[in-house]
Amino acid sequence: MLNWIYKVLEKTKNATRDAYLWNGGSAITMALQSPVILAVANRTNGAEDAGIYSIAIAVANLMLFLGQYGLRRYQSSDIKQDFSFSEYHAVRLITCSLMMISCLVYCIFGVIFRDYSRDKFIIVYMVCLIKTVQAYADVLHGHLQQRGRLDIACKASVVRYLAELGTYVVVLIVAHNMVLAVSICLPVTLGLLMITSFNATTHYTDTMKPAISKDKFRLLMIEGFPLFVSMFLNMYISNAPKYAIDAYLTDDIQAIYNMIFMPTYVVQMVTQFIFNPVLTVYAELWLSHSREKFRRLIKMIKKMCLVILGLAVLAIVMAATIGIPVLSVVFGADLAEYRKELCVIMVAGGFLAYSIYFSTIIAVIRAQRPLIICYGAVALAAKLMSGFFVSRYGVMGAAALNATLMLVLSVSLLGVCAYALGKEKKRLKA
Repeated sequence: MLNWIYKVLEKTKNATRDAYLWNGGSAITMALQSPVILAVANRTNGAEDAGIYSIAIAVANLMLFLGQYGLRRYQSSDIKQDFSFSEYHAVRLITCSLMMISCLVYCIFGVIFRDYSRDKFIIVYMVCLIKTVQAYADVLHGHLQQRGRLDIACKASVVRYLAELGTYVVVLIVAHNMVLAVSICLPVTLGLLMITSFNATTHYTDTMKPAISKDKFRLLMIEGFPLFVSMFLNMYISNAPKYAIDAYLTDDIQAIYNMIFMPTYVVQMVTQFIFNPVLTVYAELWLSHSREKFRRLIKMIKKMCLVILGLAVLAIVMAATIGIPVLSVVFGADLAEYRKELCVIMVAGGFLAYSIYFSTIIAVIRAQRPLIICYGAVALAAKLMSGFFVSRYGVMGAAALNATLMLVLSVSLLGVCAYALGKEKKRLKA
């Protein structure tokens, strides 16, 4: 049975073409999960449950970066194999364990200081555990991408994401019970992980047994730390308005903000669809230390920046015209008074896409150490400003805060990229 499943995932006539196609499918299904679940929850259970799920997914996405520790991009671009799969695997098991513990601590904090009900505690923690499965799958997929089989990883992701989505939708429609939905979804996604991603990875490595020396562990943790901090803080910065809403406003307002926030992932999703499959190409061009290949790398970066700009402009235009009517129909809520907020949030989405792209380049060219300063400064600003903006200006305050933070972040990361690439250009001219 397992061998048959592997053969289905492995079958391809063109692995490179399929990597692009299935990476797109994976990005789409992942991006659709939250808005579809939120829409169904709002229609079947009401705005309060939809708001609880919104904060649950926000917390889980933040904790996800602890589990991943920012190492996927490092691992995928490790074409010299400075670290073995067993070493990446060992570190990932440790970071996933820390993720589960941190999620539990957060939920206990919510019960003590934010009056989380029993159901809210269960929903938030179970959603975090579901994301822990995704964090673990990430190390398996990173190895498959190293071996030139990103297509297999993306096929497995599509299967798992669709199964998760189907579980949520069916249980919510039939039972109107979010606790039951998350409780069933966890074993479903874990089982599918084992028979797809884990099963496939066994065919591309000598051993699945994790093993790492103290020196290698310390080195890998040091190399990954700036990437982890940057991605963790990036998610915190993006979701800071949601945390402020959770603290100062109501679950109903949380649901509304998340309904108009969902489209921001479109630009990010399409951007990742384009550049994720070429991470190894970026790494090869960078490591060639060739003037000609360096020029090619710069052209690819400039082209991607223009693509992101075009996508962001298109998204803003759509938000200003058909965005609110479409979202109102999708979520079954009257969002007519939030058109301006949606446009501001889409601007933030464009800057979010830039920040993720620039941080990816920084990881590939191994210039990640300044990331802590960039993300740390913006995260501190988010912490200090979010309560004031949200408590005083509500949804518009949350949207404006998000756009401002993402603008500052993307500009600072562009500066890091420009500096590192400029140094390489001078070195090649010497």
